[in-house]
Amino acid sequence: MSEARPEQDPTEGSLLSHLLELRNRLVKAVGGVLVVFVVLVPFAEYLYQWVALPLIQALPEGGKMIATDVASPFFTPIKLTLWVAVILAMPHLLYQLWAFVAPGLYRHERRLVMPLLVSSVLLFYLGMAFAYFVVFPLVFGFFANVVPEGVDMMTDIRAYLSFVLGMFFAFGVAFEVPVAIVLLAKAGVVNPDTLARKRPYVVLWTFVIAMVMTPPDVFSQTLLAIPMLALFEVGLFVARRLAPRDEEEGEDEDRPLSDEEMEAELDRVQAEEPGKGE
Repeated sequence: MSEARPEQDPTEGSLLSHLLELRNRLVKAVGGVLVVFVVLVPFAEYLYQWVALPLIQALPEGGKMIATDVASPFFTPIKLTLWVAVILAMPHLLYQLWAFVAPGLYRHERRLVMPLLVSSVLLFYLGMAFAYFVVFPLVFGFFANVVPEGVDMMTDIRAYLSFVLGMFFAFGVAFEVPVAIVLLAKAGVVNPDTLARKRPYVVLWTFVIAMVMTPPDVFSQTLLAIPMLALFEVGLFVARRLAPRDEEEGEDEDRPLSDEEMEAELDRVQAEEPGKGE
């Protein structure tokens, strides 16, 4: 006589399926980055030359960059190529994140999340482009003009890469201000009207954040603070437009039915299926 098999806990199976789905999404995300990286590796030196162009143009006549470590000429372009692969694969990475969390979202939340993901990617790219084409020429020009007499400005390629990656990240994250405001307003953490009344404090803290995230010069701090303030106003505008619709959808989809509404719904179902109610 065979033994009875113990019943499996449904929560255990659900957790296992979620872990397997997470593993599959992570594998696809890493695989996408590796594919882009392999494609870009032959162009690693050209990518570094392109990233270093703003500094090269700002250096005095005959100025050049240097490598203080023996392996820097090889590993620094490779490191840059890996970061470029991650940045270019960002839409793929966010899609894998979206595909993992989407089944647990309400319908109105799915309609909101996808535009936010797309806009966050575009704003991050816009912030990096703003840093490269606007901020870098001004910052490097300023640094090249304040070099003391008798000192040659020769920047190490590894130190330069760390600097520009930090600036790219700072401006990319700073340009996410509208997305952050919309998400906070959607979650009920902040109210757009209350945030608008505290605009003087926002201006003050924006310049403080810009001072922390950028080099100690007025140009880069101002060039980061001004777009952040403009994007703050954009975020307020979008949050105010979305708030009434979100509240209305929340009433329709998330609010529990009252006893009267449940009885009316039951009567309606029985009226549509008269044979079932008899």
